[in-house]
Amino acid sequence: MRNGKEKSSRRAFIKTTSAGVTSVALAATVAASAGPEASAAEPRKARCDGLPLAVTPACSGHETPAAIEGPLFKPDSPERSDLITPGIRGVRLDLGGVVHDTACKPLPGTLIEFWQCDQNGDYDTSGFSLRGHQYTNSRGAFRLRTIIPRDYWGRWGQRAPHIHTQVQSPGGPVLITQLYFPDDTEAYGRDFAALNAADRLLNRACTIRLTATPENTRYTGTFDFVLKTTA
Repeated sequence: MRNGKEKSSRRAFIKTTSAGVTSVALAATVAASAGPEASAAEPRKARCDGLPLAVTPACSGHETPAAIEGPLFKPDSPERSDLITPGIRGVRLDLGGVVHDTACKPLPGTLIEFWQCDQNGDYDTSGFSLRGHQYTNSRGAFRLRTIIPRDYWGRWGQRAPHIHTQVQSPGGPVLITQLYFPDDTEAYGRDFAALNAADRLLNRACTIRLTATPENTRYTGTFDFVLKTTA
């Protein structure tokens, strides 16, 4: 953790994730939307053009859409950028990006919380596997080492693979959202196109740009957030 001021900011971050915020985000998301050890099918080659889903540009000036928090957020996650711990055997994902304000200015010191399910579609509710938070660097950039999550059945039916995030610039409001994967993602033998199409909470504006590595066993991804810095 950092100094006491940053810890207080993080506590404020957690407290803002109330049921009221969740219900508003759920309504906004539904309105904006159109459901043992893993082994990956061979990911496709680098996607340079013609992505099947809309992708947040480097900086559009438009706030990244909000989504529901879900019932499985846990406070006090460790500060770390590497979420791969013993027992995690999913398809590797190295994710990076930049956090901007709506004037396209990078936001250093922004708090980003990540949590997700594992290669079997399970969340760790007793510990902090695949959970963590970090702060953007002086250029507003972040890096995350994790895995592609699997789909699962939950409160809102079958969910497409996604990564939960909460993002807050120093002193700013909290953005709660979820990051999704392109239709042609290949992992765990799952049909990502069908899963994406069936998930009523999915927002295609929150899709990670993916590129397969040369060895075709893992992905690199990018996603840039755009935040409001005042309520």
